[in-house]
Amino acid sequence: MRNISRLLVVAMLTTVGFSAVAQDGDAANGESLFNNNCKACHSAKDEVVVGPGLKDIQKRRDLAWLVKWVKNPNGVIQSGDEYAVALYNKFNKAQMTAFPAFGETEVKDIVAYIEKANTAVAAAPAAAGATAAAGGAAAESSDLFTYILVALLLVMLLVLGVLLAIVSILSKAVSGEVGAGDGGSFGDKLRNGLVAMSKNSAIRSATVWFFVLMVTKATLDGLYGVGIQQGYAPKQPIAFSHKLHAGQYKIDCNYCHTGVNRGKSATIPSANICMNCHGVIKKESPEIQKIYSAIEENKPIQWVRVHNLPDLAYFNHAQHVNVGGLQCQQCHGEIQTMEVVQQRSTLTMGWCIDCHRKTDVNTKENAYYDKLVQLHAEKSDKPLKVADIGGLECSKCHY
Repeated sequence: MRNISRLLVVAMLTTVGFSAVAQDGDAANGESLFNNNCKACHSAKDEVVVGPGLKDIQKRRDLAWLVKWVKNPNGVIQSGDEYAVALYNKFNKAQMTAFPAFGETEVKDIVAYIEKANTAVAAAPAAAGATAAAGGAAAESSDLFTYILVALLLVMLLVLGVLLAIVSILSKAVSGEVGAGDGGSFGDKLRNGLVAMSKNSAIRSATVWFFVLMVTKATLDGLYGVGIQQGYAPKQPIAFSHKLHAGQYKIDCNYCHTGVNRGKSATIPSANICMNCHGVIKKESPEIQKIYSAIEENKPIQWVRVHNLPDLAYFNHAQHVNVGGLQCQQCHGEIQTMEVVQQRSTLTMGWCIDCHRKTDVNTKENAYYDKLVQLHAEKSDKPLKVADIGGLECSKCHY
């Protein structure tokens, strides 16, 4: 009995100690690490995705064990660790991805984020009643505003109709048409009017010039549209749904497009990234079998490129996403709602320049821009725009 009590005390102290250590972690950095590396397979709550939910993970395992597991999960399993082996068997022997670069700091940060996420969830119900009441009041106010607008529109239409009728009656009275007998049928009058118009040289010239201008405009619009593929949505060799993966399952874009923060290209995911999940999930699906076939035949999947820039234009994803802080949706549209990816923006030079003229430079916590901000503030009271730091120079995009 004394030994059991001692074990319980040790377990409690270990749990409390790890919880206190986890509180020292950086939850903000942990959120970034979790979204980029863990979210595809784990939930910060209780839900099972590919692997178990991570809520209260600090109460189930101590820090040293978690660090070893994250660095080399296969090594922990091979060592015969009972908890690791049971976990491995429970989830169909799916091998967790190893993160050898992660140490105590990264694990603490991730656990701090998980604790924070679950604390926020626990606090949410307390404010639910007030939020619901406020939402109901806002909805009623919105409905009332809509009814008022519709009523005003109807009144304006009635007044407009009455005014038009009055103007028509007055114009006929002034011209002496009211009460005068008109000879001939309506068809005869219409025919005679059209014949008279066709014989009028001014009207004929105006008609010819109108058609010439319309054809010229259509031709110029067509020329300006050369190379623009807005709305382009090609059929892909595998029916991959961003709506399912990025929308429903909220897999972070960086998990698949690994170069978006580090290089010019966002990169197309390799088949190995797909297999991190589909080595276990929906293996029998005909679409997933296409990935297996590509791996077995050692052939790349022939994805069709959707967003194309001409070779004369230079674009760097890392500069815009990592430094500029842009979201994928700002250029690619609501990608998380697309069953089939399509090009939403024009991607023309004018579209890029317009963005550079309107977008504020993201100078927060970036000492590189301190001197530029200071010099700009001496000459202008407006925010520093991308155009102000060379965003309109030809050599920035054409080299």
